[in-house]
Formats: sequence, C-alpha cells, structure tokens
Amino acid sequence: MQWLRTKTIEQAVADSDEPGRQLKRSLGVFDLMILGVAVAVGAGIFSVGARAAGSFAGPAVIFSFVLAAMTCALAMMCYAEFASSIPVTGSAYTYTYLTMGEGLAWIIGWNLLLEMVAAAAVVAKYWGIYLSTVFSLGGWEVPSTVYLGPVAMDWGPLLIVGVFTALLIVGTQVSARVNSVFTLIKVAITLFVIAVGFSYMDTANFSPFVPPSQPPIAGPGSIGADAWGQPLLSWLTGAVPSQYGWTGVLSGAALVFFAFIGFDVVATSAEEVRDPQRNLPRGIFGGLALVTLLYILVTLALTGMVPYTELAKAEHPSLSTAFVLVGAEWAAQVIAVGVLAGLTTVVMVLLMGTSRVLLALCRDGLLPRAWGTTSAKRKTPVRLQLLCGAVVAFLAGFTNVGLLEEMINIGTLSAFVMVSLAVPLLRRRRPDLERAQHYRVPFAPVLPWLSAALCFYLMLNLTTLTWVRFVVWLALGVVVYLAYGARHSRLAGGRDST
Repeated sequence: MQWLRTKTIEQAVADSDEPGRQLKRSLGVFDLMILGVAVAVGAGIFSVGARAAGSFAGPAVIFSFVLAAMTCALAMMCYAEFASSIPVTGSAYTYTYLTMGEGLAWIIGWNLLLEMVAAAAVVAKYWGIYLSTVFSLGGWEVPSTVYLGPVAMDWGPLLIVGVFTALLIVGTQVSARVNSVFTLIKVAITLFVIAVGFSYMDTANFSPFVPPSQPPIAGPGSIGADAWGQPLLSWLTGAVPSQYGWTGVLSGAALVFFAFIGFDVVATSAEEVRDPQRNLPRGIFGGLALVTLLYILVTLALTGMVPYTELAKAEHPSLSTAFVLVGAEWAAQVIAVGVLAGLTTVVMVLLMGTSRVLLALCRDGLLPRAWGTTSAKRKTPVRLQLLCGAVVAFLAGFTNVGLLEEMINIGTLSAFVMVSLAVPLLRRRRPDLERAQHYRVPFAPVLPWLSAALCFYLMLNLTTLTWVRFVVWLALGVVVYLAYGARHSRLAGGRDST
C-alpha cells in the first residue's frame, strides 16, 4: 500500500549525497545553540508569558513553563537520537518516512510547512510593527503600512524577509554569523530586563501562587467560554470552562509551548553540521537549557512586579505592560528594541528551516524534484529559498496573518508526537543500526512514549476552533498527496523518480 511504503536509512543517506542536491557541512555546537536560542527567544519571551499569567495560571505560570520545557526536552531527546544517527535534512518528515510510511511522512511534512511558514509570516508581520515602534521612540513617526492604490502593504516584513532570504542564499555559515550577533544582542537585553524587573519585585504578588479555579471572566485578555474558545479536552468531556487553578496551569502550558517552538528547526540543519553525532545533541540540549533558564527568570520578574490580575485587565499583556504599571516606561522602550532584535533572528531561522523541509520533500518526489536543487558553488537551495521568501513576504506584507497564530502550536506538537513514536519503531526495525557513537534516548521506549503522550495532551488543551482548522489543513494535505505526491514519489517510480 502506497501510504505505508518506507525509505531505508541507506536510501536517505544516499539521497543527501546526490550531486546537485547537496548541502554544505559548516555548523558547529555553538552555531546550533545559537540557532535554537535565536528561534525560541523572540516575541514569545516578552509576551506569551504575560498572557498565560494573566488569563490562565497567575504566578503558577512558572509551572506552565516547566511543564512545556519538560515536554520539549523529551521530544528533543527523540530528535537528537534521529539527527545524530541519520544526519540528513527533513527533520520529523524524514524520520517518519523511515519508520511509519510515506503517507504519514507527507502529513508531517505538510504540518511542518504550516508551522514554519505561519510562524515566519506572523513574526515578520510583528517585526514591521515593532520597527515602527522603535522609530517612534527615536522621535520619527514612520507608518508600518503604506498604500499602493487600494492595496495596503506592510513594508517592514518585505524588508526583513528579503534581507534574510538573500543571506541564506549566500550561505548558511554567513547567515549563521549574522544570526549570532543579533542573538547575543537580544540575550543581553533579556538579562538586562530580568535584572531591572527583579529590582521592582514584591513577593506579595506571588500570593496566591496557584489562584483558585473560577469561571472565565469576560474581558480583553480572557479565555473563551464558548465551545470554540475552550480547550478541546474540556469540550469533549463536558467540563465547565474554568480559569486559573491547575486546569489553568495546564492550559497555560499549551499556550507557552509556543515559546519553545523552533528547536525542531535545529534538527532540519542536521545535514549541514560538522561531526553531527557529537555536535547535534550538544547543540540542541545546550540551547534548550539556556532558553528554559531565561524563560523562568523572565516569568519570575514578570509575576513578581505586578499582580496577575492587573495583567488580566490588559488587552495585549506583555512584559512591557508590567514595566509601565510600575512606572518604568524607559524599560518598556528597551524591551521594544529587544523584541525587534529577537524577531529578526526568528525570521531567519524559520526561513532556513522551511527551505530544508521543502528540499527533503522535493528529493523524494512528493513535490517537483526540479525545485530541489542546490547551488553548485554555495550548496544552498536557491530556488526553494526564493520560493519560501516570496510566500512568507506575501503573507506577512499583504494579508492578515492573525488567523495563523493558533495553528503554529498544533502543527509542531503533531510532529513531536510522530518523532517520539518513531524512536522505538526504528530501534525494533533496525537493531543492527550502529549507535555506539550516537546519542540514545535513555529509558526507551518509556520516555519516547511519555513524550508522545505529553505532546498529545497539550494538543488536546488547544482550542476547539484550532482543531477544526487543523483538520481542514490535514484534509487539504491528503488531497495534494493523492493528486501529486503518491504518483510522483521516487519510491513509486513516478515521473520524478530520477
């Protein structure tokens, strides 16, 4: 059955060495850590924690971050085993293809494209807005939107996407160096904000640490009380919608998981890493540890500065909201610069990750193989990078991308579930695979199964409307696969098999 046909590891490795479709190995441990920090420490660290604290968990949002970090860490263990054992591009798509079959692999690749394109467009849109904010802080009023006749265009996203598309075409190492500079700047600003935030801390704001559960309160930042706005699990079980309490902590974890999105992008760079068996696990876990520490410190500063009830009253609560409430508007200005630097690197890493997933799909014939070639000189997928840049620039510059925000988490979590389940499957099917020099998930299959269960549980805590949109996206993916990929797949011997 075509849906279940799988690739072998040997085929995957051979495909990565195919002339005209190769990537250059140029990244080390530090580069990988920076990639992870660059894509994770963006707007999320300055905004998503405030929303989760105000609308869901109160000071106990720290537990939400810890739960999300543990879930991400378990999934990253599974990614690290695959990426170090089979250092080829494609991330969750490739790992699913090797273990569960072509059909599910396509769906995961389809979901990864949803995650990365949506995230890149949303972040690029916000980058343009914050750029105008930074200009206004300097006394220049520069509108973020200009009008070309009847057409509204956000020029900021077009600028940032264009610049980083060009850098990624020039070479991964060059763009990694630029990325490192911006990442170090935003980490320094984050540490500065943490230090200032602690100076305004009032421990009375930590009480009650876990606010008692209550019905949702109508307001700007409140959660939805209707069927579409409440978590799917609550709707399925008939539970009364509630706010705060331990239910709020779990819902908060599903929300703040957005702040950890991007570490799977690091795995897509496996084919461009020097000594991947050693460097990939170190880079992935080093970056995750640093990001988790920063998130916990920012959350402590945030919930210690102001009561969570004040954050709940804000229409768009953020770290800036807390500083304004304590009279430190100047710090809010510094945060605006930090957000701009943070969003800059996120756009770059997501653009790179999208092109690498597309490259894997094209190599296998599930998308036209003619698209999936790399530059003979620079070993970068020029056509695909231009395609990614054009799509992201159009979405961010000319459309309302707000509807895409809620889809990012569910696309990522679905990929995490599949990769976690794939680890014990590959071990059973290929016990001969030499892993002595590779990272191995400890306590397998228990930890991979636990990872899959936690990720799926977080998916169930996303809203019902998000699930409906996700099902529509999956149905569209099945149509595309049956119409093109199933017939053109290299494993099927289709027209694109050579």
